[in-house]
Amino acid sequence: MQTKKNIQNNPPRKVVSVDADNKSLGRLAVEVAIILRGKNKAEYVPYKDCGDTVLIKNIDKMKFTGNKLENKNYFHYTGYLGNLKKKTLKEFLIKRGPKEVLRTAVMGMLQKNKLRAKQIKRLRFV
Repeated sequence: MQTKKNIQNNPPRKVVSVDADNKSLGRLAVEVAIILRGKNKAEYVPYKDCGDTVLIKNIDKMKFTGNKLENKNYFHYTGYLGNLKKKTLKEFLIKRGPKEVLRTAVMGMLQKNKLRAKQIKRLRFV
């Protein structure tokens, strides 16, 4: 006898508000990634998109611990030989802002497949 799973095609989504005030980048990104994937729900299945929408507040008050501003690097390959671009976190913050830093961290924690594009669209900043 098989166990029946109660999985809906379009589960109801909630809007979860997360305050970034005085939280470190990695811990905040883990919390957001879990909510976006829906791993905090009982009906979680890896191949279904059952996560909630996440609203981030006070993103400017997020903190960076240690020497990450100088030592953490972001790499971007342009596609040409020898063109591996490197930026520190400080340069990345100045050019793109804290929203893109958090978005990049969350993107690295989501599954690398078609679901990631759908899930990252539900990350919003207030």
